[in-house]
Amino acid sequence: MVACTKTHERVGMKNEKIIIGGIPAIIWGKHSEKAYVHVHGKFSCKEEAETFAGIAEKKGYQTISFDLPEHGERKGENYRCDIWNGMRDLSLIADFAFPKWTVVSLFACSLGAYFSLNAYQNRNFSKCLFQSPIVNMEYLIREMFIWFDVSEERLRSEGEIQTPIDPLRWDYYQYVFEHPILTWNIPTAILYGAKDRFQSAEIINAFAAAHECQLTVSETSDHPFMQPEDIKIVTEWLEKNV
Repeated sequence: MVACTKTHERVGMKNEKIIIGGIPAIIWGKHSEKAYVHVHGKFSCKEEAETFAGIAEKKGYQTISFDLPEHGERKGENYRCDIWNGMRDLSLIADFAFPKWTVVSLFACSLGAYFSLNAYQNRNFSKCLFQSPIVNMEYLIREMFIWFDVSEERLRSEGEIQTPIDPLRWDYYQYVFEHPILTWNIPTAILYGAKDRFQSAEIINAFAAAHECQLTVSETSDHPFMQPEDIKIVTEWLEKNV
């Protein structure tokens, strides 16, 4: 989870701003038959894909990044960043990407990974990279119950409760409870920080084992991978796996 900051175009790196079904997006890199769909996490934006896109371009891929609801150019829209809108938007992006490129892969971070797990179960991505993925949203919501002293009964009664992280919503919680991630057949590599409090090591290990994912654990990193030493860790992981 990183803040959206202004970025500068890499020397010699082409990028094109487009709109896909009302969603602001960027296509990065020189023409290729291969591309990554880049799904950012909470508090980020499409421009934050620049570093990833630079690495992907060296490996022969273009990258398409886009703003999730309530992020980047979409702040202030009356369109919530929830599972239903997230799935709709990710489906629109995939509908654009698959006819355009011969080989399509996926990178997703944090909340973007959770949206991807719900929206892309039946999409034929060549491979997938997850950084700090939310693979079990029910676990995270139950942790938020503890952190913010909210009971399930109170949430059911009030419908929505504001928290410093994100609103807790009864309809969202019900969706999460009724739709656990059981199917994920895309070859996947995961980067996880051992100090991540949003998903436990047990949760990540169980997901990786169930879906035969290649798991890399950074013992010194937290969920956002934002410490100075994390830049090298993420870069080396991407260089190896893109």
